[in-house]
This record gives sequence, structure tokens and C-alpha cells, in this order.
Amino acid sequence: MTSGDAKTSRKNAYPPAKGLSPRAQEAEAEAEDYCTPGAFELERLFWKGSPQYTHVNEVWPRLHIGDEATALDRYGLQKAGFTHVLNAAHGRWNVDTGPDYYRDMDIEYHGVEADDVPTFDLSIFFYSAAAFIDSALRDDRNKILVHCAMGRSRSATLVLAYLMIHRSMTLVDAIQQVARNRCVLPNRGFLKQLRELDKQLVQQRRQPRGGDGEERL
Repeated sequence: MTSGDAKTSRKNAYPPAKGLSPRAQEAEAEAEDYCTPGAFELERLFWKGSPQYTHVNEVWPRLHIGDEATALDRYGLQKAGFTHVLNAAHGRWNVDTGPDYYRDMDIEYHGVEADDVPTFDLSIFFYSAAAFIDSALRDDRNKILVHCAMGRSRSATLVLAYLMIHRSMTLVDAIQQVARNRCVLPNRGFLKQLRELDKQLVQQRRQPRGGDGEERL
């Protein structure tokens, strides 16, 4: 794969499945050919699409990534209609909010105590954080803020994991979706963890359904 081709598209060696529309056949072929890009190729995607940095941005319908200032602005959160907050920098020495900070507001809180360093294993929170986001977005009346200190690394990583786990996106698709709406850049360690998640999910989605009719995901 060349450095300029993060999607790694090659011609599918197998004929398309019968009964599928041309668009579905193309999507199936792309999924079959997909290979998780290297860290440098992924970082290029962040650099290419990022708009100017602002405090908070909507990166998916009703899903926003923001910074500490956004999370601390109780009046602003209430005025904007946020119903859920996921703090990816929870803790005394990070963004020290918590359920009590929003106790007199109609906001559901979820905290992830994480450090923005490459050696920190954020992947242990991927599924629990993604489940919280997914639960919030199941109700069309809800609106969620996912934040850390700057809204660039920890929070972005958890949102990318959500899009991959619950929206069936590849890591490339998830990065492109987020980066076109917000200036983000997970640290190298988090990017490595997202690459591992991408490989696992791609492998699972290529497997046939289980004998009981359930998908193996």
C-alpha cells in the first residue's frame, strides 16, 4: 500500500454475489479488500480533513466532541440541550466534574479516568464508552457531549471506537467522518489501539453468521 492510498483498494479476485445491487456489490468488494492502514497513513487523514479548532463540534448527529471549557459551562450545556456527558478525562487531576457537578441538571454522566499518554491502555474502555454513547443516541431527544481536556485525543479516540463498534465503520471511515467536522489527533498509542480494534472488527465481520442466526460481533 502506498502512503497516499489509505483505503488500500484492489480489484476483488472473486465475482460479486448474485442478487445484490451494483452499489451493494461495490461495497462488499471494498469491505473484502479492506486492510487496516499504518499509523502514518491514518495520521495523514487527520491532517487532510481537519477544520479550524473550536471548543465543540458535532461529528455525528447529536454526538459532539468538546473540550474542558465546554464541559464546565453548565449554562451552555443546558442551553444547547445536552442530556449526556462522557468525560474521557475524569478524575481529580484531570477534568474534575462527575455526577455531582451536574446533579441539578437533567444530564446523565459517564466518566473514564484516562491519561493522554501513548502508554495508557484506553482500549479497556472502548466497549463500555461506546455502549454509553449508543444508549444515549437511541433516543432522538438526546444529545451527548464526549470531552477530555482539549477534545482532540482521548475523547476523539472513544468516539472513533463508537463509530467502529456500533456504526460498523472501518477506522478509515470513522476518521474521515470525525476529521471533516473537528480538528482531532489521537496520540500514537491510542491510534495503535484503534488499529487493533479495527483489525478485530474487520475479521469478525468477514466471518459467517453463527449457527444460531446471530452475528459474531
